[in-house]
Amino acid sequence: QVQLVESGGGLVQAGGSLRLSCAASGNTFSINVMGWYRQAPGKQRELVATINSVGYTNYADSVRGRFAISRDNAKNTVYLQMNSLKPEDTAVYYCSIPSRQIWGQGTQVTVSS
Repeated sequence: QVQLVESGGGLVQAGGSLRLSCAASGNTFSINVMGWYRQAPGKQRELVATINSVGYTNYADSVRGRFAISRDNAKNTVYLQMNSLKPEDTAVYYCSIPSRQIWGQGTQVTVSS
C-alpha cells in the first residue's frame, strides 16, 4: 500500500504564494499519474492538476498560468507551486494517486482578501 503525506498549507494574503509538497511512501513502484485536488466548504472535490511519470501535466482552467505541478521521482514527491493566490483558492488540498484511489489527509490553504 502507498501512503501520501501533504505539507505546506497555511494562511496567505491574496496575491501571495504557497508551495505544497506530497511525499509518497510504501509500494511506490510504477506510480504513473499523481495529482492535486481541492475541496472548498460546501463544494465537491475538484481536480487542480495532475502530472504523469514523464512530466506531462494537466491543469484546471481556474489555476492554469498561476499554479505549477512538478515531481521528483527519485524522492517520490510531487509539488504544487501556487502563485497569485485568490480567496477562491481557499480549500483543503489533497494529494492523490487517482488510479489507485489513494488520498492524503489534506492540507488547508486559506487565502485572505
